[in-house]
Amino acid sequence: MGTGHVQVYYGAGRGKTNAALGNALRAASEGRNAYVIKFLKGKGESSAYYERLEPEIKVFCFEKATGYYDELSEAEQEEEKINMRNGINFARKVLTTRECDMLILDEVLGLVDNGIVSVEELELLIREKEDDVDLILTGRVLKEEIRPYVDEIYNITSEK
Repeated sequence: MGTGHVQVYYGAGRGKTNAALGNALRAASEGRNAYVIKFLKGKGESSAYYERLEPEIKVFCFEKATGYYDELSEAEQEEEKINMRNGINFARKVLTTRECDMLILDEVLGLVDNGIVSVEELELLIREKEDDVDLILTGRVLKEEIRPYVDEIYNITSEK
């Protein structure tokens, strides 16, 4: 691998997204740009906050629903699966064209857990990363098959 790294923040604890965003803020302070693609969280009310981070940090959410994926009806989940797959395709394009210096795929590991993306698809996405791009993945569960493709792994847990 070149200068770019693949990092994973996973675990049942809170703070995975915050840790990933901290990396994006550091990259922005160094004159680099970062893209964040959110999954499984819906559009939410935080989009106004994220807009204030532009142009150095751009946040994308391909989902149309405002609620969390696991709170949606089965029909709504089916529609959101298509939207999230569009997000994965966008991530692939961003990685192969070097549109950004850092790409954060927030809750992408949950796409594997929910059967929206296979482990093999995620492995391929990681392997398509250009050498000078940092890639950060977050989620609750890290599948063993993904570990060989990752440079740094952080298990975020709560002690109390």
